[in-house]
Amino acid sequence: MASTVRTAASARPQRPAPRPRTEPFRNAEEAWFWTLSALTARREGARYTANQGVVCRPCEPDDVVKCLDQLYRRRRIDLVHARILRIWGERGVAPNPAYATERCDWKLWREALDRLEWSLRVKGIIA
Repeated sequence: MASTVRTAASARPQRPAPRPRTEPFRNAEEAWFWTLSALTARREGARYTANQGVVCRPCEPDDVVKCLDQLYRRRRIDLVHARILRIWGERGVAPNPAYATERCDWKLWREALDRLEWSLRVKGIIA
């Protein structure tokens, strides 16, 4: 018969490591700008994760992109919506409807973010 030797470490149940407290975004626009800046940093070679910034976020940038992709696949947004989100997201500002040249972009920007907001809220990315 083999005897079982229990050490003090194996006798205690393992407690999971505490998860850092995350702060959800206020709206889809804030989440989108954060996502684009994170993806830009990644493309430039930074090792970026959601929990290395000043504020811990409840997602990775890819999670926001996946929500956008699902909207596209369900035909809730078009490629033109995604194009406007990319262009203005990389600029880091929203289109301004006060300027006639940006009014059409602003309309598409709002449509896309309004539709993205619900998906992000369901996943807990937006408060």
